[in-house]
Formats: sequence, structure tokens, C-alpha cells
Amino acid sequence: MNNFIATDEPSDPIHLVVKFYACLLLAGFAFVPAYLIGYLYFFQDPTLLFENHTFHVIAITAATLEGLFVTYVTWCCYQSSGDPLLRWMTLGFLGFVMIYALHGAFTGFAHSNIWLFLLYGPASRLVMAILLLVGMLSYNRPPDAADQRTKPRPWLIWIGLFLLVDLAVAFVANSSIAGNLAVRLSLEGGALVFSALNVVMLLLRRFRSPLMVIFAISVTAFALSSLAFILGRPWNHMWWLAHAIFAAGFFLLSYGVAQAFLSTRSFSKIYSQGELMVRLAESMAYAESALRELQRTNQELGHLAATDPLTGADNRRRFMERVDAEIDRAKRSGVPFSVLALDLDNFKSINDRFGHQVGDDILKRFVQECLESIRPYDGVARVGGEEFMILLPQTSLEGAQVIAERLRSSIATTSFNISQQRLTRVTVSIGVSQSGRDGDSIEEILRVADQRLYDAKHQGRNCVVTSIKTSLQPQS
Repeated sequence: MNNFIATDEPSDPIHLVVKFYACLLLAGFAFVPAYLIGYLYFFQDPTLLFENHTFHVIAITAATLEGLFVTYVTWCCYQSSGDPLLRWMTLGFLGFVMIYALHGAFTGFAHSNIWLFLLYGPASRLVMAILLLVGMLSYNRPPDAADQRTKPRPWLIWIGLFLLVDLAVAFVANSSIAGNLAVRLSLEGGALVFSALNVVMLLLRRFRSPLMVIFAISVTAFALSSLAFILGRPWNHMWWLAHAIFAAGFFLLSYGVAQAFLSTRSFSKIYSQGELMVRLAESMAYAESALRELQRTNQELGHLAATDPLTGADNRRRFMERVDAEIDRAKRSGVPFSVLALDLDNFKSINDRFGHQVGDDILKRFVQECLESIRPYDGVARVGGEEFMILLPQTSLEGAQVIAERLRSSIATTSFNISQQRLTRVTVSIGVSQSGRDGDSIEEILRVADQRLYDAKHQGRNCVVTSIKTSLQPQS
């Protein structure tokens, strides 16, 4: 499986060819409306009409309701992210809806006042194109402050401006200049120019995120719809095609808004596949590094929780866990283990004479001597101030006695040079017990070892006791 996946990376020329091919596909898709416009312009009779007021009203009503929904969703995204582009998109959609709705409302005036019917369409597209261009110029700027997003006054001011546009269009439609075709062409041409500027800005600033690609295709459709409106006449096929092209662009842009709403609530933070792969690789590297650091920290914490901070020996809890494990092993294999209970003789007098710092240094040195005298898999634990225990796995009482005596002798003959002072005498008393022979539970085994340590103290210290009656005395 790994051999199948681990293929060589394609060469740079192939990479460029594929990238160029993808760009051609997007451009070809964006200019599909242009092919339809060319077909109708050259091969269809421009005098063919489809004048159906009811159908037009239904279509405009549906477009208005859909526009209101998209406006609300865009506004929700803006409230969440504060993305300035979404603020201007919200205003663009809102302005379009408030002006375009009258294009449907005045359908019945198509015969009595054609300009009252026609001018609201290009006016709505012009307003939206201008606001989308302003939003494009604000792309990637810092998000608006939370309190700025919720202030109603700026939104009410814009609503008032859109109502003024409605009144201005009505005034023009009922004035003497309405009959001048240049009025409609100026509005539609303005919408075409501003939509084209949006596309130019996208290309110049090289926006490549998925949502901005959708934005580019949508505004291209808006520009081409304006072109179709300029070439068409009311109710002919080019005119209806212009409506369809604009609707397609608006639906596509609303899809981008929906994707923003369902993901990051921002147009600026939706990444391309390449960017996602880079960010995914960075996140995986960070996660692996964090996991290694966590494992290392857990190991350190586990070590600290199981060891004595002064000497580095196991603590009582860790020692008891190891003895429990040895009891289970002994039950399975039948091979006994032994435990040594150790106590430094007259340690209190050392602390009183030389101080606790010296006493701590002696304890640390004592643990090192223990580790050098036992096997690598044996365990040393500090269970009290100067009290220690040693676990000897797979060791009988006799073998434990030999190890204990070796350790006792090593301590007695070691010179403890602490703080430039030579302590001539540090000795240890040791009690030994064996599993099975001295008990089967951890309590019994440790109790016997403690009892024999107690006996070693009463027998003169510096000795090893393996039973109540016998002991190995130190040699002179």
C-alpha cells in the first residue's frame, strides 16, 4: 500500500500545464453565457417576443424572496466574522432587492410607462455592482469590531439611500428624459463596467480561494447579463436570456455565501485545496510535535510520581506496585522473591552533628551504593526518612542474604566524604524476608522484613537478620 502511494512528484512543467488547464476550464465555464449571447445575437430573430406579465411577476417575486434570504444569510456571516467584504456584499444584495423588487411590481406599466418598468432592473444591478467593487477593495482587511457590526444606524442610513434611489428612478421614469435610450444604456453600461472592474480586480490581486473563484464567475455573469440586456429588447429572447444569466450568477454567488455560512462565516478564510494541504501538513507537524512533548512530559510526570525527589529511588507507592507484580509472578511460576528492609544506623546523630544537608548527601550516596551492589533489575525504594527497601525478584532467602551482606559490607567500608568532611562510620541494618516462606501477601512479607530489621537493631546494628534466631554479625 505504501509503495502504491509513494509515487514521484510531477515535474514543474506538468504542474504548470495542469494549472493552466484548470484556469482555462474556469474561464470557459465563466464565459458560457457569452456563447449563448453570441448564438442569439447572430442566429435568432430579435423580433421574436415572449411577453408574459404573469410569468415575469412570478420570476421577479421568486428572485426577490431568494435575494432577501441571501441578504439575511450574508448578514449573519458578517455578524459572526466581521469580514468587511461580507458587509458590502450584504449591502449590495439588500440594495439590489429593494430596487429590483419594483421592476416586478411595475410589470403592469410595461405598456403605459415602459421606463418605469425597465429602469429599475439596470439601476438595481448598477447599485449592486458598485457595492461589490467596494467590498472587493476591502478584501482581507481586519474584521470590523463586534460593536460596529450590531449598530442599526449605518444599516438604516443605507436603507434610506436605497429608497432615495427608488424615488430617483421613479422621477427619471416620469420625466422628459426617460424616453432617451441613453438613460437605460448608461445604467446598464455602468453595471457592465463595474462588474468588469470586479473581475479585473480579482485577476490583478490574484485571489485564488474557492469562494473568490465563485465570486469571480458570478460577477462575470453579472457583466455578461448587462451586455445581454444592452443587446436585447424588452420581451425578446435576448432579454429573457439576460435575466437567466443574471439569475445564474446570483445563485452561484449565493452558493458561496452558503458555504461561508456553513464553514468559517468569512470569504477571507476559505482556503484552496493547495492551501488546505499546506495547512494540514503544518497542523499535523504541530500535532506530532505536541504529542511528542506530551509523551515526554507524561514520562517525566510518571517518573516524578514514582520516585523519591531527593535520592531518585522509587517511592513507597511504586515499590508496593512492584511487589504486587512479583507476588502475581511468583504465584504463576512458583519462583520466590525476597525483600530487604534497610535502615541507616544512628542517622539522627549524623543530622544533629553535621546538619540536614550533609544527611541528604549521605542518603543520595547510600542509594548509589545500593544500586552498585544489587542487580540491574532489582529495585531500591525510599519508604521513610532513612528507611529503605530493596526488592529482589526470583531470589530465595539464602541468595537475598548474600546480597544483603555484600551491601552491608560495602556501606560499612565506604568513606563518605561530604562537604570536605570525612565521616568514618556509616552503617546499615538489614532485615530479610522471602515470599511464600514468610507469607503470601504483601502485608505479611513486609511485616516480617520490618520485624527482622527491628531485631537487627537490637542485636547491635550493622548486621543482616534472616530469621528471628540467627543473624550474620559484622566481621571485625
